[in-house]
Amino acid sequence: MGPASLQEEEGELEEESKGEMEGYRCLLQAGSQLESTLQQVTVPVSLKEVGGYIEKQVAYLSGGRGEDSSVIITLPECSAFSDIPEEALAKVFTYLTLVPRTRQPGVKFIVILDRRLDTWASIKTALARIAASFPGNLHLVLVLRPTSFFHRTVTDIGFRFSQEDFMLKMPVVMLSSVTDLLHYIDENQLTSEFGGTLDYCHSDWIVLRTAIESFAVTVKDIAQMLQGFGTELAETELCDEGKTIEYLLESHTDKYRKLKDAIRSVSKEGRHLLASLETSGKEGDSQWDVRLDWETVQRLLSQLRDMESAFDGFFEKHHLKLHQYLQLLRYEQSFQEMELCLEHLVGQERELSTSVDTLAQTEQALKRLDCLESSAQEVTSRAQIVVLHGHQLSAGHHYAAALIMQRCNELRHHCDTLNAALKAKHTRLLLTHQLLLCVGQAQGWCDDGAYLLANQLVDKYQSKEGAQAALRDIDRLLELAPSLLSSGPDALAIEYEAVITPQLQAQIGKTFEKHSAVQQMIQSRQACLRKLADKHVRPVQLVAPRAENPPRSKSPLFSPKHGDGLKFTFDLSLPGKRTSRKSPNSRKIEVIHDYQESRSCVSYGLDGEDSPDVLKRHVMRELIETERIYVEELLSVLLGYRAEMDSPSLSGLLPAILRSKRNVLFGNTPEIYNFHSRVFLQDLEGCLEAPESVGACFLKRKESFQMYECYCQNKPRSDALWKQFSDCSFFQECQKKLEHKLGLDSYLLKPVQRLTKYQLLLKELLKHSTDCEGSSELQEALTAMLDLLKSVNDSMHQIAITGYEGDICELGRVLMQGSFSVWISHKKGPTRMKELARFKPMQRHLFLYERALLFCKRREEHAGGGDKTPSYSFKHCLKMTAVGITENVKGDVKKFEIWYSGREEVYVVQAPTVEVKMAWLNELRRILTNQQKLLRDEANQHGQMVGHMQLPPPLSESKLQRASVSSEETESGRSSPDPQTHSPKHLHNRKSWPGAHSSVDVCEGLDGWSAGRGAFHPADAQGEALVQLSPGTYRALADCLQNGPDSIALKCGDVIQLQFEDNKGRWMVKNLSGQREGFVAVSSLQLVLVDTNRGNTGLRDPINPKARKLSSP
Repeated sequence: MGPASLQEEEGELEEESKGEMEGYRCLLQAGSQLESTLQQVTVPVSLKEVGGYIEKQVAYLSGGRGEDSSVIITLPECSAFSDIPEEALAKVFTYLTLVPRTRQPGVKFIVILDRRLDTWASIKTALARIAASFPGNLHLVLVLRPTSFFHRTVTDIGFRFSQEDFMLKMPVVMLSSVTDLLHYIDENQLTSEFGGTLDYCHSDWIVLRTAIESFAVTVKDIAQMLQGFGTELAETELCDEGKTIEYLLESHTDKYRKLKDAIRSVSKEGRHLLASLETSGKEGDSQWDVRLDWETVQRLLSQLRDMESAFDGFFEKHHLKLHQYLQLLRYEQSFQEMELCLEHLVGQERELSTSVDTLAQTEQALKRLDCLESSAQEVTSRAQIVVLHGHQLSAGHHYAAALIMQRCNELRHHCDTLNAALKAKHTRLLLTHQLLLCVGQAQGWCDDGAYLLANQLVDKYQSKEGAQAALRDIDRLLELAPSLLSSGPDALAIEYEAVITPQLQAQIGKTFEKHSAVQQMIQSRQACLRKLADKHVRPVQLVAPRAENPPRSKSPLFSPKHGDGLKFTFDLSLPGKRTSRKSPNSRKIEVIHDYQESRSCVSYGLDGEDSPDVLKRHVMRELIETERIYVEELLSVLLGYRAEMDSPSLSGLLPAILRSKRNVLFGNTPEIYNFHSRVFLQDLEGCLEAPESVGACFLKRKESFQMYECYCQNKPRSDALWKQFSDCSFFQECQKKLEHKLGLDSYLLKPVQRLTKYQLLLKELLKHSTDCEGSSELQEALTAMLDLLKSVNDSMHQIAITGYEGDICELGRVLMQGSFSVWISHKKGPTRMKELARFKPMQRHLFLYERALLFCKRREEHAGGGDKTPSYSFKHCLKMTAVGITENVKGDVKKFEIWYSGREEVYVVQAPTVEVKMAWLNELRRILTNQQKLLRDEANQHGQMVGHMQLPPPLSESKLQRASVSSEETESGRSSPDPQTHSPKHLHNRKSWPGAHSSVDVCEGLDGWSAGRGAFHPADAQGEALVQLSPGTYRALADCLQNGPDSIALKCGDVIQLQFEDNKGRWMVKNLSGQREGFVAVSSLQLVLVDTNRGNTGLRDPINPKARKLSSP
């Protein structure tokens, strides 16, 4: 709730609480009156406290009255009177005197002491105790003295002597007989034991007194409960939680019902008591105390009814307030939920753009709008229910009716605003759709016209009938021209002014430009055909350089986005002018048409070949069009399969396990689609007029293409899941809806196929972009895409590695992988061990990472469909910080050595081809160079060598001057890899590439390099057998692979020119044979420099490692 609504609700709630508090005050007033009455009629000492002595008839109230309406208390014969404690006797007298005093304050009492069978001593004691314990206004004590002569005489004598003592305390009259008692009290006020006619039953009196007192106590308890519950209700604080209010309503109602039951019970008890008192009063009209008791009970019942009525009114108001408050809370909650839903829909409506430029975008926007309108209709219906409920609450006199009506108006306003906005956008999109349909029809008509002109056979024009038939075809085409083309762009702008955007305006302009061009071509063709039809002049034979290409189907690529892609070339000589055929300025109309399959170019005219710019544009158009098709196919997969997994109509056809594994089946296809549809396709369309700039486009998005690596890594899991559920009815139903001829698995292969397509198109563009602006970016883009394909392929192999216990991610990025033949030898301390089967190599699959080299064994696992799935069982790991290489092994040009920890372990590796070997050596060389450079930079940074590193003995100056990149041959020509059998002489000529291990010794006379920190500086080393490079022209004697975006690849026989060396140790090399320039590392050039005594310089032939001859052209 907002602050204003909260204040308004609190004000209305406060107004409602005033009426409730008025009822609470009435309840308190009725309770106060009832409590006052209870205080008047309630005896402080209850019958329960003295019940035992009352039942023994120690004393009792018979109900009789003496003179002056004095109340008679009778003390009958009781042999145990003297045994009653003083405190108990005082309570008995207090109770008996309080009963009449509560009814009639100030009443006097007459005590009849019956001692006819007793003695003077007992009489004296009884009188003394009466004088001491009687609390009321004692008017007279009538004593019936003993009847026996002796005791009566003693009593008379004793009373005569003690009369003054007793008379001082109370008036005492000594009576001789019951007859004397009648002189003081009327006969009808005495009970039968004293000769009177008063009817008295002691047990009935006890029952009646007990009932009256119990009724009074119950009424008092009920009154207190009503007041307490009323206070609880009045002090109840309202919270904003509906469950709490529901609990309060339930608990209060339960308590109220219990109290009502108690009130009904006590009222029933009171009415029964009144009936009993009325019966007693009718039987003896002279019993005044019965009448007083009846009046007391009647008064209590009346006041109890008044209090019950006040409590009912108060509870009804309180209950109504709570109930309406709960209704308001629930309504407010419903209002807030509907408001959130409407705000969400309004946000979606605002995000839905109506600025669309293509028909597909418009249709997609209309679909989204239809879905949004459907959701809005549902939400609006629910909002109407909430509004109707609000009106019902207001009609029920709810205390917050004004606030509820305000909420209803707000909901209606939100619904009307949303519906109006959706209707406006729907109208706008429909108008845009109509416009784009008209534009599309116009473009299609232009395409049809161009296609018609391009496919009119030349040989038919030679006859009058052929020309007339062609004219009729053109006339039919003109009759089918859309009305849009006849209205003109100005009229179109006025008609669709509300929806035309600058993009649509440009598209319309291009359409009319295209129409103008086609119209001009049609008019020219009509003029030529009419002349041919009217005059029978021998026409000029048209030249068709590519007549071998038959006409094909109409290209789907013709659209305004392709600009000037429509050209026709005819060499037409006007009839009747002989000079026209010989004129060098003969009229030409060039026609170029893109065909659907091969996108080949067909031209008619004197030009036999297309220019490079035209060819590049064709390749660019193919790239863009295939990109659009690719995006549409991805969208069809996401909408037609992936989104349908949430469709209720197809939920019964989809297995539950498949719904939870949708990310496995589709991989990151949504991410790929978002990238291509929102980013890359727009980038490519921007390169239509400048195809050379597409290289920069690929390089800019190079990092984004890494998402394909994730897709390809998930592809095996996706294929396995597809094989398991390919027969599912869900996929068949989706394929039927999409009208796809191929299944889902064919479309899930599209990203892999698309990735391989890019490098082919880039190669085609590069082929026609030699020595032009942007060619270097194209080459870099091609290299990047090839590297991506290699990286994807390597990662696909990497995920099949099993048995590696560490985190393979810590090894860095996988650089290369491949299968090799490997021989291994070990030297551990004084013992040396060779592989038993030294002449039989092991087949190992090597994975080269940035920080390690893994040796694995390839295994073929048969999948469920009979396919073989390769896996790689981990065998060994070499840290690159302790690795060294020997580039050539004598006897086989495809072998090289990888040694570990100062040749403690030596691995002779045989590559399948020399090219594979060179590629691995280049990558290993790069890693080791970077490691040594890192060590050198660290040493320079600290300004000193690390003293605790174990360095090998000092080497000779000639050894220190050896190059860090060189080739080596093992002494033996055998394939045995044993590195320990070399002669010392040959070891002196050995040149190897060491690793960066921190503690490596030169083993067994090996003239290798120490890998101690700072002990090796490749930049400072100059080999005694290496050639000092200088600018000049040379001929390459072997292939050199490209290594980096700014490098170039060389082929055997290429003539190259060394221009200059940069600060990174690379030479700028110009390939005179291929007219390309790029950098080549010194190490790659020095690899081929041998036999310095001859002074020849060139690139070494990798087929013959002993070849020292280098040629200079």
